[in-house]
Amino acid sequence: MKKIRKAVFPVAGFGTRFLPATKAMPKELLPVIDKPLIQYAAEEAILAGIDTLIFVTGRNKRAIEDHFDNNYELEALLRSKGQNKHAEMVRNILPQGIECIFVRQPEQLGLGHAVLCAERAVGDEPFAVILADDFVDYGKGGATTDLIHAFHETGKSQLSVMEVLGDEISNYGVVVPKADGHGVSGLIEKPSCKDAPSNFAIIGRYILTPDIFDILRSQNFGSGDEMQLTDALNTIASKGNIDTVLLKGERFDCGSVNGYVDAIIHMKKNML
Repeated sequence: MKKIRKAVFPVAGFGTRFLPATKAMPKELLPVIDKPLIQYAAEEAILAGIDTLIFVTGRNKRAIEDHFDNNYELEALLRSKGQNKHAEMVRNILPQGIECIFVRQPEQLGLGHAVLCAERAVGDEPFAVILADDFVDYGKGGATTDLIHAFHETGKSQLSVMEVLGDEISNYGVVVPKADGHGVSGLIEKPSCKDAPSNFAIIGRYILTPDIFDILRSQNFGSGDEMQLTDALNTIASKGNIDTVLLKGERFDCGSVNGYVDAIIHMKKNML
């Protein structure tokens, strides 16, 4: 079984819920205390043993590339002022041996389309998908680490899921459990509360096998007239090739203002 070395980060969205802050700055660079969302996501991937980070970007996202690039001028300035600790922080945004690849999504046609844009960079390998605005505090471990361990046990695609009660389940892709209660028979994108087949919602952490690309290419556009990743996952699930891993950490929807503020408050409390 191939080792999972690559992670895809879809970061092409406009972040309209954070305007005007995101007019010129990608929402993935919004800070939670002292680090931007995308850096937390990248560190989670690296902790899981991933060494190739693939960012699917769009217009006005050059700042993400700059964040992970070297900045010799800033480093030299900090050292000239005796701020060596800060200079080392700037220099070591990523550890040695980590490669960054930037792929352009020419048009925002959904999460499935963003993943499909990464096909050439991924190649014929299993890979992770990490959504930076799904902020997860996992303590010393990581949701991606748990998914990779599960993948190596079964060879099946893996989804991170959490239990969601009440009307909020309609905001997520939802797991359709098998009749015996063990495993996944399908997935539904944003069902109404009364039609939800379970209380288990998919969050933005996945381990996928490369057959997902052919499925995405051949499927019709779904909810919102977009290429939905959930629809492709449903096809894989119908063949019995998907498992789920229950999230152990705390997750915050940093694609919304309230979720973002909650994440900052949570991390600040952890620092006290």
